[in-house]
Amino acid sequence: MVKYEDLRKQRLEENKKRMEELNLPLLTQALKNSTSPKTTPMKKTKPRIVGTELVAVRRSPRVAKSPAPEYKEVIHYERVMIPRRLATPTKRDRLFFAYASDEERAASIAKAEKLEASLGSDYPILVRPMLPSHVSGGFWLGLPSNFCRKNLPRRDDTITLIDETGEEWPTVYLAQKCGLSGGWKRFAVDHDLADGDTIVFHLIRPTKFKTYIIRVNNANETVSTEISTSTSSSEAF
Repeated sequence: MVKYEDLRKQRLEENKKRMEELNLPLLTQALKNSTSPKTTPMKKTKPRIVGTELVAVRRSPRVAKSPAPEYKEVIHYERVMIPRRLATPTKRDRLFFAYASDEERAASIAKAEKLEASLGSDYPILVRPMLPSHVSGGFWLGLPSNFCRKNLPRRDDTITLIDETGEEWPTVYLAQKCGLSGGWKRFAVDHDLADGDTIVFHLIRPTKFKTYIIRVNNANETVSTEISTSTSSSEAF
C-alpha cells in the first residue's frame, strides 16, 4: 500500500512539471481573464422590390389551341328536414306480407279511377297503385317524371300529405329522383297501406296532396266518397 502511494505521488509530480514546461497554468489563467470578443452588428439590408406584371398563363401544348373552358354555376340545395313524431313505426315482417292478386289490383285501380273522375279537373290528380317496395322494405314512393316536372317543385322540398280525416303528414320530396323519401314510411305504416291498395293524390296546393286511399280488400264495394269542401276552396296555382 505504501509503495502504491509513493508511485502515485511521484507520477503527480512528474505531470505537474510537464504542465509547467508547457505553460498550461498560465494559458488557463489567461483564458479565464479574457472576455468574449465583441460581435459586429448585422448590416440592415433593404428588401428587394419585386415588380408585378400580367403575363399569359402557360398552357400545355396539347390544349393551347383549344378554347378556354367554360364554367357553369352549380346549385347545391339545402337538405330538407321534417319534424319527427314521438311514436316509432313498427317493422313489417316479410314472412307474413300479403301480396295482392292481379284481379284485386285491377279492381282497386278501377275504383280509384272512378273517384278520380268525380274529383273534377281543377287540380292535377295522380292515381298510384301500391307495390311491395312502396309499403315495406325501403319505403320509397316513386312518382311519374312527367307529372313531377309539370306540377311539382323543381328542387327538393317538403310535400304534405293530407288524409281523409284532415291530418297532415310531411314528407321529403326529392326532385331529381322524382319521389317521396323521408316521411313516406310514417304515412304508409300509420295508414296500414298494403300491396294492391291504390292512392288518389289530389294536388290542391303546389306542395300539398289530398289523399284518398282505396283498400284492395274493399275494392269491390260501391264508390261513395265525399270530396272535402276544403279542396274546392283551396288556392289555385
